[in-house]
Amino acid sequence: MRTRSGSRYSNGSEVVALVGQKRKRSASAVAGECACGGRRKRLTGGLDYLDALPDDLVLSILTKLAASSSAPSDLLSVHLTCKRLNELGGHDMVFAKASPASLAVKAAAWSEPAQRFLKRCADAGNLEACYILGMIRFYCLGSRSGGAALLARAAVGGHAAALYSLAVIQFNGSGGAKSDRDLRAGAALCARAAALGHVDALRELGHCLQDGYGVRRDPAEGRRLLVAANARELTLALSAAAASRHAVAALPFAAAAAAGGVGGGGCPLLSDFGWSLPEAEPHAANQFMVDWWASRCAAQAGGKKPGGDSSGVDGDGAELRLCSHMRCGRRETRRHEFRRCSVCGAANYCSRACQALDWKRAHKAQCVPMDRWLLAAVGGGGGEAQQQQQ
Repeated sequence: MRTRSGSRYSNGSEVVALVGQKRKRSASAVAGECACGGRRKRLTGGLDYLDALPDDLVLSILTKLAASSSAPSDLLSVHLTCKRLNELGGHDMVFAKASPASLAVKAAAWSEPAQRFLKRCADAGNLEACYILGMIRFYCLGSRSGGAALLARAAVGGHAAALYSLAVIQFNGSGGAKSDRDLRAGAALCARAAALGHVDALRELGHCLQDGYGVRRDPAEGRRLLVAANARELTLALSAAAASRHAVAALPFAAAAAAGGVGGGGCPLLSDFGWSLPEAEPHAANQFMVDWWASRCAAQAGGKKPGGDSSGVDGDGAELRLCSHMRCGRRETRRHEFRRCSVCGAANYCSRACQALDWKRAHKAQCVPMDRWLLAAVGGGGGEAQQQQQ
């Protein structure tokens, strides 16, 4: 029934609606609208299940997410969810458990926010972040003391790759003069990293024992460590093949063994002596350095000034050499720091481990003293011509 003022009376269970006021919807109508995909609104006085969870349980969930994240965006998306997750996502426990995949910063995407993210993880106690940021600062950004301090922090925590990198720095005297080399300290760091199962450290220590470099010469023990390094390399190759669901027969050594290439005196584990195994993916820090110097060289070749922080480019940058192992990325900190190949003189290596890996990868076919052969051929041809003229 409509009155003179325009209002209506309800009949039975209808809701009264006055002029100038919005009709109130029932709870069933709101639920039906939400089920149909309409605008979702929190009911007044409704229960918020996230607020009911204790902080320690939410932190435990966030640390599990950080440990299994495959990209930095997985961690950043947590901060954009709500205010509570934004606060708890900035806890040190979350950054300390960040996975190596979430810390793999690309050289093309390097920026000040990326450096702050790695620094935040390193301050929280993430050893992998300490190692990656330390390598970037030491070899790319030119901050020798800051990079070495981060590497030392990771090494104290038992990071095998950081221990090996400090050993390479001690062997070469990187960041200082040639007289700053400490062979005994490098061998001790290599032994510690080898005890933790680092393949390159095992290989480096084996060559040091064979040559008596920084340690007492022991060829038998050195050869045993080389075999152990290759056995470890084989184990990692099999684990990677199993993780990628590839058949073992697809690996090169399995095909060689099936073809009878491995005889009684051969051993498919000795990749240092010519046997090839699938190369493992380079570490995120090494891949960053490779891409970093490749972009710098391309920018210099194009006549453009490299973008970003150019503190890693020295004044005599054209005379400083990169390690010839294509998956290493280390660069000299002074002239003639790395050792050259004694045969061809064209390859430079930061360590014996890189030399052994590059030898089986490519340098075995490239290491030919071509200049000597050409000079000998030219000299011999000229002598024969002079004899014929006489």
